[in-house]
Amino acid sequence: MIHLSASLNYYKRPDVQEAIAQHASGKEVAARFNDKFGKRPDVLQYPNDVMDFAKKGATSFHCSEELWSNPLQLKPLMSRKELDELRTGWDLVLDIDCKFLEYSKIAADLIVQALKHHSITSYSVKFSGNKGFHIGVPYEALPKQINGADIKLLFPEAAKRAALYVKEKISTLLGQRILKLEGSFQKVAAKTGLSIKDIAATEGNKASLNAEPFLAIDTLLISSRHMYRMPYSLHEKSGLVSIPINPEKILNFSKEQAMPENVKTELEFLQRKALPEEALQFFTAAFDATAKPPQIKEEKEYEIPAEAIPEKFFPPCIKKLLLGVEDGRKRALFILTNFLTSCGWSHEAIEAELRAWNKRNKEPLHETYFLGQLRYHKQHRKKILPPNCHNPAYYADLRVKCPEEICSRFKNPAGYARRKSARTQHA
Repeated sequence: MIHLSASLNYYKRPDVQEAIAQHASGKEVAARFNDKFGKRPDVLQYPNDVMDFAKKGATSFHCSEELWSNPLQLKPLMSRKELDELRTGWDLVLDIDCKFLEYSKIAADLIVQALKHHSITSYSVKFSGNKGFHIGVPYEALPKQINGADIKLLFPEAAKRAALYVKEKISTLLGQRILKLEGSFQKVAAKTGLSIKDIAATEGNKASLNAEPFLAIDTLLISSRHMYRMPYSLHEKSGLVSIPINPEKILNFSKEQAMPENVKTELEFLQRKALPEEALQFFTAAFDATAKPPQIKEEKEYEIPAEAIPEKFFPPCIKKLLLGVEDGRKRALFILTNFLTSCGWSHEAIEAELRAWNKRNKEPLHETYFLGQLRYHKQHRKKILPPNCHNPAYYADLRVKCPEEICSRFKNPAGYARRKSARTQHA
């Protein structure tokens, strides 16, 4: 519990008021009064609003991940359509939930490395105020569309997929680094109060540490109107400040930096000056990794040509895919497998072509997944067309879509190849 004198002494600082009010722009805000929240919805329009709340006993401030045209129009039990119409965007805020600060620091550092791997530069990090961290990517850096849908309408689905993707991406390294820090499974088990059976996982003949039982990248709380503690806000349990920190110095962070008397409002969480769509590669990979297998109806079977159609008759979209891709590898594999089958290629020829294709990818598909898909294709070889040209989840989203003068004339890439080949034969 924070005493009124302590919160007033901290929130009276003009720089703190300015930083909190600035972050509140376009967001729903709720003040917390030690163990209970104030009314919702609410807003912070001016820096002195922070002090006004503090005088009434507010101990911390929380805001929405979503951005709203008018937060005060929000109300309980709004329909999805009503929320979508009021939402102008949303920030990706990944929440690391763990009782052990040293483990949280490792997880936060790995998430930053994962974002860097996907060419994101506008990430920011803040200490939660107790034992965790928040990693943020601003709305301005998000892609405008995903699978043909406006990104602002894809909350919380897109945010959950991003969190699940990151969680899976760092899981192995997270276990390795925590195990290296502690030195043994026994020490981790003793620290967390779990049994070795609970935290040990087997990969082949080697045991690895599974951090999930004691460290989570929160996905359950990613929901509409969900809030997080605002930067430069106090934390009721620890009395510390939720401060933005240098992403390059996460591992050097200490709680002393978050003591109210040591806080400087020099860093910003969720910087709005971001390179437009720089997170496109990241979200494409996240949707690709978490996509459900395409559902194809049996009646869409296709009569395969007696002779294989040569590559010179393939449409531009397929030729571009065959050059290799940076993102969307699983979708690309699905397209190419069914396209080559539809063009009369044998399983052996398809495997040879796709093996060469996978080597051309910036990051090849894992051998286990790749061979599994080829094996499935061989065992269940069906006369199925690839996705149609105007399916937004494929060619346009992978940025290989043919010019409109081609797409307007053909429903499917296989149709293009078949007609081009037939014209040559009859010429």
